[in-house]
Amino acid sequence: MCSRKIPWTIQRPARNFHSSPRRLYKTVQQARSRYRIGPFSIASVVIFLSTGFGMLFYFRYEKERMERKRIAEHSKGVGRPKVGGPFELVDQNGQPFSSDDIMKGRFSLVYFGFTHCPDICPEELDKMSSMIDLVSAAFPPTTSNDSRSKALTLLPLFITCDPARDTPSVLKAYLQEFHPSMIGLTGTWEQMKAVCKSYRVYFSTPEGVKPGMDYLVDHSIYFYLMDPEGDFVEAIGRQHTAEQAARIIINHMNDWKRDGKAELK
Repeated sequence: MCSRKIPWTIQRPARNFHSSPRRLYKTVQQARSRYRIGPFSIASVVIFLSTGFGMLFYFRYEKERMERKRIAEHSKGVGRPKVGGPFELVDQNGQPFSSDDIMKGRFSLVYFGFTHCPDICPEELDKMSSMIDLVSAAFPPTTSNDSRSKALTLLPLFITCDPARDTPSVLKAYLQEFHPSMIGLTGTWEQMKAVCKSYRVYFSTPEGVKPGMDYLVDHSIYFYLMDPEGDFVEAIGRQHTAEQAARIIINHMNDWKRDGKAELK
């Protein structure tokens, strides 16, 4: 007699595949948008990217500003020869020019040269003219006596290294070819030598020069940027274009304004 074996039934516990409660959506569109957008919303992505770019721009600007500040402080550091100083000369109109009265309280751009220079001085003065226009577009000149407005203006000066030939009338005719705001300065041989020495400017004329003879003057080729307190800020050389040089000046002016120095009386 055959007996039929009945298989044992094994009871297994049901699996729970979801440990967290399911999120219910009211519509199909809401469910689809959940997987289309992901865990971040479009607004949060925009805010995240904007914040990142803002911080990158800020740190880059601060790095450049600190580098400019380092250069300015290094230029007038303890133990270094001072560049610049007070002087008394005559301008292209034959009027007395005092650095303490006219340069103090505003940024000044000083260039040394001579009117009989065949190429370098005209090229650099052309560049200086462009620099003046670019800086003036950022900080328009003002006739106001307000110290805050006056400090953020640029005074361009052309100081001759050849006073024997560069009289006030010669300077006036020469500078008319460049920019109307340029001020030409001349004086006696002793005065010019003292000014060049205070600005650490090298210049040399040939020996045995007689009146009426043509000659060249060898000299340093730099623009000297001076701040409203009369301190040397930075030297701008021939390697800088007019745009690069103007940007250097504008950045120093912005730093001056940002540090609150333009508020000084």
